[in-house]
Amino acid sequence: MNTILSNIIYKAGTVETSGDVQISVTGITADSRQVKQGALFVAVKGHTTDGHRYIDDAIRSGASAVICEQIPVPAKPDVTYIKVNDSQMALAVAAANFYDNPSAKLKTIGVTGTNGKTTVAFLLREVFTKLGYSCGLISTVGNRIRDIYLDTTHTTPDPVTINRLLSEMVQQNCEFAFIEVSSHALDQKRVDGLHFAGAVFTNLTHDHLDYHKGFKEYLRAKQRLFEMPDKKSFALTNLDDKNGMIITQNSKAKTRTYSLKAIADYKGKVLENTFSGLHMMIDNHEVWCKLTGAFNAYNMLAVYGVGRILGEDPGDLLTAISSCEGPPGRFDFFRGKDNIVGIVDYAHTPDALKNVLENIQSLRGKHEKLITVVGCGGDRDKEKRAPMGTIAAKYSDQVIFTSDNPRYEDPDAIIADMVKGLEVDPTMKNKYLTITGREEALKIARVMARKNDIVLVAGKGHEKYQEIQGQKFPFDDKAILQELLNK
Repeated sequence: MNTILSNIIYKAGTVETSGDVQISVTGITADSRQVKQGALFVAVKGHTTDGHRYIDDAIRSGASAVICEQIPVPAKPDVTYIKVNDSQMALAVAAANFYDNPSAKLKTIGVTGTNGKTTVAFLLREVFTKLGYSCGLISTVGNRIRDIYLDTTHTTPDPVTINRLLSEMVQQNCEFAFIEVSSHALDQKRVDGLHFAGAVFTNLTHDHLDYHKGFKEYLRAKQRLFEMPDKKSFALTNLDDKNGMIITQNSKAKTRTYSLKAIADYKGKVLENTFSGLHMMIDNHEVWCKLTGAFNAYNMLAVYGVGRILGEDPGDLLTAISSCEGPPGRFDFFRGKDNIVGIVDYAHTPDALKNVLENIQSLRGKHEKLITVVGCGGDRDKEKRAPMGTIAAKYSDQVIFTSDNPRYEDPDAIIADMVKGLEVDPTMKNKYLTITGREEALKIARVMARKNDIVLVAGKGHEKYQEIQGQKFPFDDKAILQELLNK
């Protein structure tokens, strides 16, 4: 793909240029290692490194143009420099322009929140596919272009990858693109330059406060998504979350609400909750859904709301919703020998873990024991570790604290953070064990489990690896637990 540079930098916040802006550009990247001949390199100041340090490397690899916040001295005479005030924003806008703004050629819907955004985005893609539309998905559990599945490493990829995927969706005649939008992506302006036909808010609880340095900053990052859609677009928000209306207060979009507790545009009620699924009332229509738990009732209500806003028939929508399975690693349950129930869930925040455990409590009988295996990720928000430890112990009969993705941290130190609040509580001392090796922890949980008991493995969900000291080692919670429970 070749595009004229002046077209690429349109609305990218150009302050000054040096060189010919009418040259043809062959590609765009913020990674100097990916530069090819004739490419545009964007020097982005990140949290861990500054792309300006790699401008010379990019030029040596063939970059013919550079977007930067400071033009180097001396400047290379055969290179075009574009100075901007914000290279993160410029990268997103330039990427959208390079791929001819594909988000505007699709009905692009963004979903954000602490918990539930993966499930909502996943279900939207499933439901609209069942309704006969061609759809794309960008999410934690993988990217989809119609029936083509692509692995992913980030909830929301970098701007170049996002726009490349959206461009491929356009080429494959997709009508909808559903994007799971993380707070990191919003703060780093990865989705700037996209045209959103709608934005959905699920909820806001404790997460990523190591990155955002406070709840207000975290909230502010989420708000950015709702400031992007125009008057022709929609904003759908959870009225039962205390930040539900705050999140949309600066939005130009037409705001709609959903709720299980209050009067809203789209109203739901849980009639029955079982391991097999949910019996719900949605806008006075009864529906049986395969997903379980009140948290999934909210997710399905959000999906219903999007469908109704976009003009779909209520009956067709509910039929499609009722036939959907949930995304992998989200309350993924199965039964092994002796009728022992295994549950694998991605819950890695205090609120998500509490939701899952409360749901299990509502489903279990009087005699089943609940054994929870859980850890916390390394190099991430340390403040949530002690609350997660306390929640796990409070709602379980037995807890095994173990390694999650320790990354560059000592896994034993992470576990120590989780049990801080329990060490001084005599009622908790006999409720937990600490076993650093995750596979060993799963084996011990299996040894503890008796007929009809429940084993929850939380934190990693769909992930098929464990990240330790910069390396990803194969590790699949569900596969290992299934093997153990079927022995």
